[in-house]
Amino acid sequence: MTSHLPLRIDAVRPADHTAWLVLWRAYQVFYQVDIPESTSAVTWQRLLDPSEPVYGALAWQGDEAVGLVHWVFHRTSWSIGDDCYLQDLFVQPEQRGGGVGRALIEHVYEQADEAGCASVHWLTHETNHTAQQLYNRIAERSGFIQYCQPL
Repeated sequence: MTSHLPLRIDAVRPADHTAWLVLWRAYQVFYQVDIPESTSAVTWQRLLDPSEPVYGALAWQGDEAVGLVHWVFHRTSWSIGDDCYLQDLFVQPEQRGGGVGRALIEHVYEQADEAGCASVHWLTHETNHTAQQLYNRIAERSGFIQYCQPL
């Protein structure tokens, strides 16, 4: 069920910790991962630190946070400008299909453009077909396959 309240997207602020943490934990449940609390605490501090290349925003409807997005600016050997990695995106299940995810991605596009980035890129799980329907409408699929080796 989507709300009729207007949507606004704001950079995370210290006072948003509780709202962010609820969404961050729901995101982890969605992907069936358990990120250690110590890592989540460091992530939150990085999101608030202006010297870090990591950023976050929350989507709000009224006084309820309904989505989150995190992104990272990084160097690349493929362009002079930095790239932007949209690392985490989550929308409360009852809000999906109402434009929140698209608005969060477009917010990242705007931030990356203002920062002079050459592109925005992200990953999704191969089983996340609902999200892929949106992604296929607003970005080009790169064709690359990710490999990862935990250390």
